[in-house]
Amino acid sequence: MKAEEDGILYAENDIYVSELYSRYMTDPASVDPSWQKFFGEMGESDGNDDYEESQALEREMKGATWSPNEGQVLGCTPDRSFSDTLTTQPLGLESLQEYLHLLSKGGAIPGTADVRQATMDTVRALTLIRSYRMRGHLEAKLDPLELVGEELHKDLDPSTYGFTMKDYDRPIFINHAFGLETATLTQVLDLCRKTYASHVGVEFAHIMEPDERVWLQERVENTLNRSQFSDRGKRTILERLTEADIFESFLNKKFGTLKRFGLDGGESLIPMVEQILKRGCSLGIEDVVIGMPHRGRLNMLANIMHKPYRAIFAEFKRGTMVVDGLGSGDVKYHLGVSADRIFDGAKMHMSLVANPSHLECVNTVVLGKVRAKQEERGDKGRERSLGILLHGDAAFIGQGVVAETFLLSELRGYRTGGTIHIAVNNQIGFTTMPRESRSSPYCSDMAKMIGAPVFHVNGDDPEACVHVARLALEYRQKFGKDVVIDMWCYRRHGHNEGDEPMFTQPLMYKQIGSHPKVRDVYARLLESEGVLGQGEAERIADHYRDELEKEFVDAESYKPNKADWMEGAWSGLKTGKHFKKRGARTGVVRSLYDKVGKALVDVPSSFWVHKSLKRHLTKKEASLVSGEGIDWGTAEALAFGTLLCEGYPVRLSGEDSRRGTFSHRHAVMVDQEDESTYIPLNHVDAGNQARFEVIDSPLSEFGLLGFEYGYSLESPLTLVLWEAQFGDFANGAQVIIDQFVASGESKWLRMCGLVMLLPHGYEGQGPEHSSARLERYLQLSAENNWSVCNITTPSNYFHVLRRQIFRDHRKPLVVMSPKSLLRHSLCVSRAEEFLGKSSFQPVLRDGEESFLCGDKEVRRVVLCSGKVYYDLLEERKRRDLRDVYLLRVEELYPFPGEGLRRELLRFRDVDVVWCQEEPENSGAWMYIDRKLCGVCRDLGLGDVMYVGREAVASPACGSKATHDHQQETLVKEALGVLRKK
Repeated sequence: MKAEEDGILYAENDIYVSELYSRYMTDPASVDPSWQKFFGEMGESDGNDDYEESQALEREMKGATWSPNEGQVLGCTPDRSFSDTLTTQPLGLESLQEYLHLLSKGGAIPGTADVRQATMDTVRALTLIRSYRMRGHLEAKLDPLELVGEELHKDLDPSTYGFTMKDYDRPIFINHAFGLETATLTQVLDLCRKTYASHVGVEFAHIMEPDERVWLQERVENTLNRSQFSDRGKRTILERLTEADIFESFLNKKFGTLKRFGLDGGESLIPMVEQILKRGCSLGIEDVVIGMPHRGRLNMLANIMHKPYRAIFAEFKRGTMVVDGLGSGDVKYHLGVSADRIFDGAKMHMSLVANPSHLECVNTVVLGKVRAKQEERGDKGRERSLGILLHGDAAFIGQGVVAETFLLSELRGYRTGGTIHIAVNNQIGFTTMPRESRSSPYCSDMAKMIGAPVFHVNGDDPEACVHVARLALEYRQKFGKDVVIDMWCYRRHGHNEGDEPMFTQPLMYKQIGSHPKVRDVYARLLESEGVLGQGEAERIADHYRDELEKEFVDAESYKPNKADWMEGAWSGLKTGKHFKKRGARTGVVRSLYDKVGKALVDVPSSFWVHKSLKRHLTKKEASLVSGEGIDWGTAEALAFGTLLCEGYPVRLSGEDSRRGTFSHRHAVMVDQEDESTYIPLNHVDAGNQARFEVIDSPLSEFGLLGFEYGYSLESPLTLVLWEAQFGDFANGAQVIIDQFVASGESKWLRMCGLVMLLPHGYEGQGPEHSSARLERYLQLSAENNWSVCNITTPSNYFHVLRRQIFRDHRKPLVVMSPKSLLRHSLCVSRAEEFLGKSSFQPVLRDGEESFLCGDKEVRRVVLCSGKVYYDLLEERKRRDLRDVYLLRVEELYPFPGEGLRRELLRFRDVDVVWCQEEPENSGAWMYIDRKLCGVCRDLGLGDVMYVGREAVASPACGSKATHDHQQETLVKEALGVLRKK
């Protein structure tokens, strides 16, 4: 029977017996009476059940031996072996009697003392083996600097289980562990230490799935956790180490005073990643997306991504360069690149994602890119695209987004078939030692939250590093789950090459100063093995130095090519400098409008719809047919549905997005009888439409926004939206907003069309449910980097979503999404506003011009944005103020100066007011005041008056009564009914 089927390799019965015996030794009453009797008889000759006597007798029997025929008996092949008994039932009296019968068939009848000793030896040995499987990593020799003590863990000490030095050479039955039926204790310890406590330590006992544990145990025990490399394989490892080492030395020689965050001390990373790529290619992986911090990035760019050395040297000499004068650029150790490489005749596309110094924030960006690649390829098994994440040890355990990254790994809307995580464990942060920066033994311990296996490996053993890289990749491909490699190494220089580490870690850096480089150690090993001739390793290094010198000279004339990302899915789109269409035709034909509208309300008759939702569908159908009163949720669904029919996928994710936080969307309907689901937008034109995906995300902002940003980078023809439950909650994703969404195009020439929906509006719900911090997005606005909108009509929302796809370029879109307006009787649109030549309007005229006096009689123009428009509209109507004109700024950035100028030209000698419901230090005022004043001065209209809440530290008050009073006051002041204080 195969190991995977009968469980021999994991020895479930061994563990069962060992655990019972351990409990019995602590408290005999804690096990079943039959086991009490059995274990008691093991330590007694007279049947007395007294526990203390049994312990004394056990101690006396430690030196007992097997019968002379033991080896012959255990070496034979009886009709039914003891191992079969162990794997089919717990070891009890019947098993023991059967085993004695087998022994007698072999020609020897053991005495009672022999049986007791043999049984005790087996139980203890199997418990010891199990302890090594669980905790052998604690004894592994992982630290190249040998600064970590090697005190033997009590669970790995044979004496803990009652063994003495007399017992080391006696054969013991071990139930085919390591493929052996019997072994001496000396052999058991040697096998355990080679497998679980050498230069590789494995953590897998925490994994809940038995088949995964069996697979891992089989792989490591059958090979003693070591790969056998051919001479060619060893030479290749040395060549990769040489590239990594000489590259860092060359940079240090040529640019010694500049920061590079080198890989010095962790050079084994390069052959490790190379092995993942090479083996991955043979297993069918076609795309790899890599995310990493700054340390070692230049080495990865050069020796894994094969970015030309001359390009890197040119960046050192002249600074990072931009293409066609685009963008601001970034420091060289933040940059990314894409490349194709060939492994054994098969092509693999690779991309290293640009990343700022906000460590770990790139993690979910990588996952989003991988997921998008898989969707575009139709890779349902998620086997052809792989994400690799590199981590520093301090950041891996210290940054919360790491937990968010692991959280997403097995969720339906975010899984990517497993990510390979590699911690480049320098055993130090900036100046902080592990004992001060984490509360757990390993930097990788967070991975246990999802049951990921962890391979700890000594970075000074490159063969071990390549071995675990292969194991990790194969585990990922087989089980589709995350896996972690924790490569223990060191940082030869300080935090950067200009830093002095001796200030804070003198002992560590004295050790590092005298510690040989891994390339030199491995080269000497290969020479001693006869793999290399004498001096051959140095000749390899010299050849590589000569190549770098030539590239260094060529760097003087190096010029970058065009942007390497405007290809594939991005072909046909324009860069920021060359795009032409700020707007786009986004109206649709009537037949498409009708088709989508019908699908939105046409639910199968067998589907049991909630009674309230049924009323909602009836109302929606009436508005679509009549063409009147189309609300916000319907307009959004029309935008999605029309895009789907035109071949553009839509992906929406966020907390409670399927129903909608405010119960307005109902993109997914739930049958009230069996909880089956129905998604109308996937049934608009079945078989001929694009994919609609709407996902209820976990309670994560940072990680989720990073994921959707990454997805949008990879899929420019998909409308990708992330929705915050409340706009305030986007605060938790501010790093992604600042470092990627707002500035990614400027720094890295990476455009995206991501849409951020941020519920916003002051309705007396307190400070955490009012403001999406509009002012922050406007403060980040520059260089036409995105669009920031506070929209007031469903039709304008429809058009701005469709504009994301139909413009000839891609920019992020930030929408201050409404709350109360979702059901406001005045916040509705007509069918004609979605049809024909209609499009998005950055500036909207007063919605009730027929109610007003002529332009020449208007005394006041109130400019506003968002929900406050309807408060002004209702109060004006109530007071019959016909000489106050309301002008809406729907798109705050890019500032619609020309549109405002055209509208304001209609009026003369009017007071111009900017009204907002946000406090003065929030909202749009501090961004828009000078721009508005400039337009008004040019038109001879004078200065603009601010009306709104006073500046406050908190975004909003917590009292509904206070809120209502403030709102009433600011509306009256804006309309001129109440004099502004």
